[in-house]
Amino acid sequence: MEENILSLEMEIVNVLKNVFDPEIPVNIYDLGLVYDIQTDESKKVSITMTLTAPNCPVADSLPEEVKTKVMEIPGVTGAEVNVVFDPPWDQSMMSEEAMFDLGML
Repeated sequence: MEENILSLEMEIVNVLKNVFDPEIPVNIYDLGLVYDIQTDESKKVSITMTLTAPNCPVADSLPEEVKTKVMEIPGVTGAEVNVVFDPPWDQSMMSEEAMFDLGML
């Protein structure tokens, strides 16, 4: 069963790598905006994420997009997205790939 959960979490990561912050041309996963992904045996998904800033113009639409795309994964029975601002996001949370894409490496 644990293998199925890990497989589902990898699918979720792949989906999140196709969701982009419209102000920064890098996906939200590599930006470091996704803090945690939890799945249970019934394939309910809980994602804890943040935004680049509390007053981000997509504060309403981005979490909804994440939820919608995760719900499209076959077998997912529910999805919840929790937006938090602690710890606050900063550039050190980005992957090396994101830093490279943004010309920071």
